[in-house]
Amino acid sequence: MWQFLLNLFKKESPQDEQDTMKKYLIVGLGNIGAAYANTRHNIGFKILDHFAAQENLTFETQKLGDVATYKLKGRTFIFLKPSTYMNLSGKAIVYWLTKENIPLENLLVITDDLNLPFGSIRVKTKGSDGGHNGLKDTQLKLNTVAYNRFRFGISDAFNKGQQVDYVLGEWTDEENDKLKERLDKSIELIKSFGLAGMNITMNTFNGK
Repeated sequence: MWQFLLNLFKKESPQDEQDTMKKYLIVGLGNIGAAYANTRHNIGFKILDHFAAQENLTFETQKLGDVATYKLKGRTFIFLKPSTYMNLSGKAIVYWLTKENIPLENLLVITDDLNLPFGSIRVKTKGSDGGHNGLKDTQLKLNTVAYNRFRFGISDAFNKGQQVDYVLGEWTDEENDKLKERLDKSIELIKSFGLAGMNITMNTFNGK
């Protein structure tokens, strides 16, 4: 943690600083293992996998996660699927921010959200963890609530006491039919984050 904070404030040459500002860490939250692959809680993994399939990217297993690199118009996007399980997502995020010397404002964390209708998109620059264990650990490890997050709505269509089963349950056939368009929209959002910036991305995609 201390090394990460030191990296944020260390002096860089103008060229180093320029290169750093063109690197982005895109983190999809989820749980590893085939049993979780098509669950609602793993939408972060699913979005990055969809992006990788569209752009012929290959994820490689590295320290604390599976990683792929994508270059677009002078920007470098590092995609991370943490292998720490959801509850320790922040550990992987801090490690890769530090390793790649990526500024906090160039981090985007993708997560599921029960409070949004299915497929709804919300992009924010800060906020509470909302009871989400992945965001809770990220907030704890970064020691701030001010980091960019992309919340993908999974709705709250479950009966009382069935939240865990719902979140860790698989998409319905109807949801799967609609997911392709939502995943394509998510790819557009990620590209916009790197190319156009957070403010334009929020104005363009929130509620879409």
